[in-house]
Amino acid sequence: MSAARPVPARAAPALFPTTVVGSMPRPQWLKDLFDDYHHGKATDAERDRLLDEAVPYAIALQEVAGVDVVSDGEWRHFSYVAVVTEVASGFLRGKTDDGRYWHTVVDEVKPVAAKERRLAEYARFAIAHATRPVKVALPSPYLLSVRMWDEKRSAKAYPTRREFARAIVPVLRAQVKALADAGVHTVQLDDPHLCLFVDPQVRAEFADADEEAMHCAALIDGVFDGISGVTRAVHLCRRNKGRKGWIGHGSYDAIMDPLRSLHVDQLMMEFTIPAAGDTRCLRDLPEHVRIGLGCVDCRGEVIDAPEVIVLRVEEAMQHVAKERIVLAPDCGFAPGNAADIPVDEAYAKLRNMAIAARTLREKHA
Repeated sequence: MSAARPVPARAAPALFPTTVVGSMPRPQWLKDLFDDYHHGKATDAERDRLLDEAVPYAIALQEVAGVDVVSDGEWRHFSYVAVVTEVASGFLRGKTDDGRYWHTVVDEVKPVAAKERRLAEYARFAIAHATRPVKVALPSPYLLSVRMWDEKRSAKAYPTRREFARAIVPVLRAQVKALADAGVHTVQLDDPHLCLFVDPQVRAEFADADEEAMHCAALIDGVFDGISGVTRAVHLCRRNKGRKGWIGHGSYDAIMDPLRSLHVDQLMMEFTIPAAGDTRCLRDLPEHVRIGLGCVDCRGEVIDAPEVIVLRVEEAMQHVAKERIVLAPDCGFAPGNAADIPVDEAYAKLRNMAIAARTLREKHA
């Protein structure tokens, strides 16, 4: 993997910085590249060469839009969930009935020595091509346990879902440590399933929904345990189905106890969709936690005007200090490998977010 000459990153503004949740939309050619690779039509070297060309574009798009803390668009990963399979063994890749690729844990999860530094190498490449601080997102242990553990196929290696979740914690912690050492500004754990405990229907599936949510939070703390020198973030959303909307409904009030228990620096929370409730719940979060305020819709076709974004942020300022607010979209723009949000639409939304941030600094500096 080649890398550009490192450029000192411009620090994010102290007031109303902007960021992304993680993924940027994938152009059709990028989807085709992964499809060709999985069907043996592209070699590892060909894939890596083309991705080395693609990632700087994703970064440049965010920088021109005015985003202060950027990502590599997650363009190197076929699936944001399956990223763990890139650094560890124990997983079987197959297809679901509707033709989607899926990974299932079938053996003891072990780091692969030859690949353990892969995500850190990707991060160094992004940092070398960016003039802004870089963030990297990883799936949470609970998310992986929900998506990758199967009662029949996984039981031999891990008899229960919780045993698999606990086993994946040290694997993820090692990756977070490597990313911090590589110079990443923010490491974020994506955990939409923790957020789904806001929904009464989801809660009804558990004998003790509150205990399950606390279990989820404890796993996150386990990953971040002993990690310093990097912003530790958690992303919460009600599942992102792109144009199809979302799944969970309900205010964050229902999960405030597990959120308060987290030893993290930042919570990325969505608020543009009606299912999320209002921002009054922010009053109940610890004062040291910064709020990645979801103030830009990432699912629908409507491009929020800067004035609309400003009003959303100012509403949140009634409940939380302006110094704690980071502007962000509700979620990533490519939550799944089949997501189809136009790149130019995402750019317009991010650019308006950056304009709103500048307006807010002028008004509230």
